[in-house]
Amino acid sequence: MKYQPAIGLEIHVQLKTNTKMFCVCLNNSEEKQPNINICPVCMGHPGTLPVINKQAVEDVIKTGLALNCKISEKSWFERKNYFYPDLPKGYQISQKEAPLCTNGYLEINNQEIKIKEIHLEEDTGKLLHAENENYSLVDFNRAGIPLMELVTEPDIRSASQASKFCEELRLILRYLGISDADMEKGEMRCEANISLSQKSKAMPTGRQVKSQKLGTKVEVKNLNSFKAVEKAIEYETMRQAEILENKEKIIHETRGWNEKKQKTFSQRKKEQAEDYRYFAEPDLPPLQISKEEIKKIKLEIPELPEGRKIRFKKEYKLPDDDVEVLTDFKALGDYFEKVISELKDWQKNIKPKAKKNDGPYKLIKLTANYLITELKKYFPNLEEIEKIKITPENFAEFITIIEAGKISSSAAQTVLREMFESGADPSNIVEEKDLNQVSDESELEKIAKKVIEENPQPVKNYQEGKTEAMQFLIGKIMQKSKGKANPQVAAQLLIKTIAKLPEHIKKPD
Repeated sequence: MKYQPAIGLEIHVQLKTNTKMFCVCLNNSEEKQPNINICPVCMGHPGTLPVINKQAVEDVIKTGLALNCKISEKSWFERKNYFYPDLPKGYQISQKEAPLCTNGYLEINNQEIKIKEIHLEEDTGKLLHAENENYSLVDFNRAGIPLMELVTEPDIRSASQASKFCEELRLILRYLGISDADMEKGEMRCEANISLSQKSKAMPTGRQVKSQKLGTKVEVKNLNSFKAVEKAIEYETMRQAEILENKEKIIHETRGWNEKKQKTFSQRKKEQAEDYRYFAEPDLPPLQISKEEIKKIKLEIPELPEGRKIRFKKEYKLPDDDVEVLTDFKALGDYFEKVISELKDWQKNIKPKAKKNDGPYKLIKLTANYLITELKKYFPNLEEIEKIKITPENFAEFITIIEAGKISSSAAQTVLREMFESGADPSNIVEEKDLNQVSDESELEKIAKKVIEENPQPVKNYQEGKTEAMQFLIGKIMQKSKGKANPQVAAQLLIKTIAKLPEHIKKPD
């Protein structure tokens, strides 16, 4: 491709506060009954006065600190004036001149994507368009919900990088606990600004982008999934490249995304910048944020995804794939650490130069395997693992039972399924269902001799070097023991017993 895209994102995130931005109405985006969480303040009735939601302000500052932003010690709100049917006041309380956070960055694929600003405003209502009718319904429950807007510089260079930025941002927001940022529910909404310019030999990237002359910008609105972000930018990039190849001009416009057709479509042209007639909100005082308050909020920031990845690799010696899952699903990673803390004094036994599969690391890896692979069969929504009936104590006990060889791998599946359904203690399940694995050598030796007597041909095949015959013989032992035999012990006894036999066992007539 002869053209280089420059992509900037505008991302709106609903904050998870108890009440709305400027009133005491419940902030509940899941409310099904329309127009129930409203009051004269959020509906903009004459004579009402807004009051700033302190928690929302702190949440935005916390996000800014997590994204390496400079926090404004003086900030204020403004009225953004425009008419839309779902905007009850006829204006939106927002920020323009003095956003709470500026000049941050988020690293994606080893490149710093610069964040121009993060500001705080209130959300609008929601229009419901009746199919094949000439009217729309409006639900004001969402009007006034705290809405954080993050604006990047046009530093992003590809559709996949834009999607990755959104994913990483959502993960950080969830770690901070300020929003679930579920795009399907509209809790996180994305708009992409895309322009193309001729590729040069020394293409500027990242913070050098301002030295590059950008092409005509096209805005693509209302992208409600990571896939939509990627596909819409891919399509728009190719569309603009085709226009330039035909020596035509790109129109400065706003476009939408048609999910079914997988293409953008024109919504309105932008001949000039829209005039929202911003002016300072007369009913709200300016915000004075002290250095002490900023330090206090910074102390509340928990371990973030990148920090967890580094720590899990170092502390638990887990492979990258496991660390990725335990980081991407925060609740699962939290549950994993609770299980590890329950495993009997494992921390005291760690040796500085121990291999990753030695001692406690073997138990850690086994725990990760069962949480990531096996438990997912019964509980696919790893984001909500805290709702599971299995306590970390019981899961730790389950892991130690497996490691001790008390149950077979097939029995472990039975135990895990029962634990998932009932939350019962694993030891009780093993006893009640008689799942204890047989490891007693004297008992297994009798079974091994019987299997050898009944299967002379596979024994002969094994003596001739056909090692797959051993799996057949082990299978026979498992069959005779009703799945209770320890396969490792059974294999050792078979090898030991066959070694004492004559070179070839005579086949019966």
